[in-house]
Amino acid sequence: MKTVLVTGASGFIGQQALAPLVARGFTVHAATGPRQPVVASDPRVVWHVFDLLDPAHTHDLLHALRPEYLLHFAWYVEPGKFWNSSENLRWVEASLTLLRAFASAGGKRVVMAGTCAEYDWSHDGVCVENHTSLQPATLYGVCKHALHQILAGFTTNTGMSYAWGRIFWPYGPSEHPSRLVASVICSLLQNKPALCSPGDQLRDYMHTIDIADAFVTLLDSQVTGPINIASGEPVAIKDIVYLIGDQLGRRDLIRLGALQAATGDPPIVVASTNRLRDEANWLPRFDLSEGIVQTIAWWRNHL
Repeated sequence: MKTVLVTGASGFIGQQALAPLVARGFTVHAATGPRQPVVASDPRVVWHVFDLLDPAHTHDLLHALRPEYLLHFAWYVEPGKFWNSSENLRWVEASLTLLRAFASAGGKRVVMAGTCAEYDWSHDGVCVENHTSLQPATLYGVCKHALHQILAGFTTNTGMSYAWGRIFWPYGPSEHPSRLVASVICSLLQNKPALCSPGDQLRDYMHTIDIADAFVTLLDSQVTGPINIASGEPVAIKDIVYLIGDQLGRRDLIRLGALQAATGDPPIVVASTNRLRDEANWLPRFDLSEGIVQTIAWWRNHL
């Protein structure tokens, strides 16, 4: 039976990867930090609470488990802070320690989470793997890009297999309430105005259940290198906001233009998903409307 270690397993995306891994026959070991909740929904998932920023903890766990597969989501992602936080440097170090420990414990295939922020957003168009220039404008993007380069070189020398999934804009259950979709849903459910920017920029949104399933499919495949994890469908931010308003019957509470757009915010960031569709043979389960309905239902139960 295939054994996998999932880091960040209680996180926004990581927790959604556990069920599809079990369904594919993996023996799943889920790792979470000492201050993170354990999402113990399936008795077939074995949980490990340890500090990934502690090299000794990482070495001991990897050599105790000796997983064949590694799915690495853990990172510093505090909303509003992570883009240029020095914590990104610590997570590069922690990820490299994890990678070395995985290799020395006999690991065979690793898939790590990258970001669309690695791309040069000034090109104002569709981001294509191995074609669009990589020129990140934030420390977060720089650190993820650097980790990918090291991962590619390291696996070439060790003979391990790897893939690097670049996530675009996620939304879904348990999203941080300050992020766009969650903040609008929470405001409208509480009959409060949803304060938003003008919302003209086009983005590529995907439900976290789909993102996680795409990563699991990628892990359980022979696809290598960078691959975009996205819908490939550009949508205006204001259209997402209005869709939420219509689903809740509270479009009257939406305040587009109440907030200023972020300085330097690119007008369009959308992914090419040809590799994901054609090489990984994967398609999303949710369209945006269905995903928003499911997310609203989750917030109704958890708000």
